[in-house]
Amino acid sequence: MGVKPIKFGTDGWRAVLAEDYTFENVRACAQGVASYLKENGLASRGLVVAYDTRFASQDFAAATAEVVAANGINVALCDRPCPTPVASYNVLVRNAGGAAVITASHNPPEWNGFKYKPEYAGSASPEIVADLEEHIAEAQHGGTKSGAGNGTITEFNPLEPYIKHLNQLLDLDEIKKAGLEVVVDSMHGAGAGLTQRLIGGGETTVRELRSEHNPAFPGMVQPEPIRQNLEPLISAVSGSTATVGLATDGDADRLGLTDENGAFLTQLQTLALLALYLLEVRGQRGPLVKSITTTSMLNRLGDIYDVRVFETPVGFKHLGPVMIRENALIGGEESGGYGFRGHIPERDGILSGLYILSMMVKLGKKPSELIELLYETVGPHYYDRVDVKTDPAQHDATIAKLASIEPRLLAGREVSSIDTQDGFRFLLSDGSWSLIRFSGTEPLMRVYCESSSPARVQELLAETQKLIDL
Repeated sequence: MGVKPIKFGTDGWRAVLAEDYTFENVRACAQGVASYLKENGLASRGLVVAYDTRFASQDFAAATAEVVAANGINVALCDRPCPTPVASYNVLVRNAGGAAVITASHNPPEWNGFKYKPEYAGSASPEIVADLEEHIAEAQHGGTKSGAGNGTITEFNPLEPYIKHLNQLLDLDEIKKAGLEVVVDSMHGAGAGLTQRLIGGGETTVRELRSEHNPAFPGMVQPEPIRQNLEPLISAVSGSTATVGLATDGDADRLGLTDENGAFLTQLQTLALLALYLLEVRGQRGPLVKSITTTSMLNRLGDIYDVRVFETPVGFKHLGPVMIRENALIGGEESGGYGFRGHIPERDGILSGLYILSMMVKLGKKPSELIELLYETVGPHYYDRVDVKTDPAQHDATIAKLASIEPRLLAGREVSSIDTQDGFRFLLSDGSWSLIRFSGTEPLMRVYCESSSPARVQELLAETQKLIDL
């Protein structure tokens, strides 16, 4: 058998530990990054190397740093696990050529991964990914550099400049003094302790759940801040006088949110709230960028506030470049990742949570009341998603079957158009939509739906799944 090529998915390369995710392959990724930096005149700016709390992530980061330094490139190596957005922000602070982050984000515990953040501190664009994959393939066949090189490895604390920057983006003292009761579920990930450090110590209290590092991520299928993984947070909030519940995924670039009653707020509701906060509460203006899987509420807000809305395929490798090009106010996707102007063109679960808290404080409203305000503004919108395990061997046949069907009706409503830019999205005459697409990081098919009532969502999800044998 030949060498299995390393391919980046929606954001980076991810694989199962000891199967494809090996030190040999991680070193090939590191060599590919070093070659890319040299080829593009970025080597003199150095590389940030960061890692999360997964099994052996620190060791994989050290191996990455060694290979890059052996190529004569200086490395700034994080001295502790840190969120991916913290690593990305340090690219800007240090004017680095980019960052390599050892993380599998929200994947199950047996996975690890390798993300690359270019000099603009966002997700690597499809063009950069293609270039990187070529260099990595060369390293897989030609080997990697090792031993002493001209590059240095310097450890540093990545949190300090990030914390200073967040204090400039919003009034953290206002949140500290507000007397909120915040419950934070870090899901054993890299964001543990950071929200407490940012807003604790005043009248606002922060109670942390699952804050200890544990690479097994016990009690959850994977550290993704969606409802089925957040029972501890939901129970903690609903059984107390807490004001709100916040959750971040394994590398803290995604946010999950509950209201004061412990009810989970969907990622689409959260994105719309964040957009409303920036547009209405802070009075800012600028384009909104959304992935195909996320809410049509942004289109409605675009109409109300007279700002443009751009839609992209899934992944910040698509969203980020549009955010940069259009100087967008916010970019967001259904997975719970939201990025903001003035920060980095990248997801940040920590900052997203702080913006929600700021909205609560400035409007004097609890999360459930914020949803009421949102629906008064854009009308009711509800959402759900179903994930179905798939056989990769059947991928092409499934795509062909989906491409061959053109339903006239779904759940009793006319299909007004079909969008195939990323999966198969069915837009209905009543404004509802459903979508079938394959995950870019796992062997899953996802079925998404947004409509005007929870019952309508479930009806449309069921009908969409019947389009193919799922």
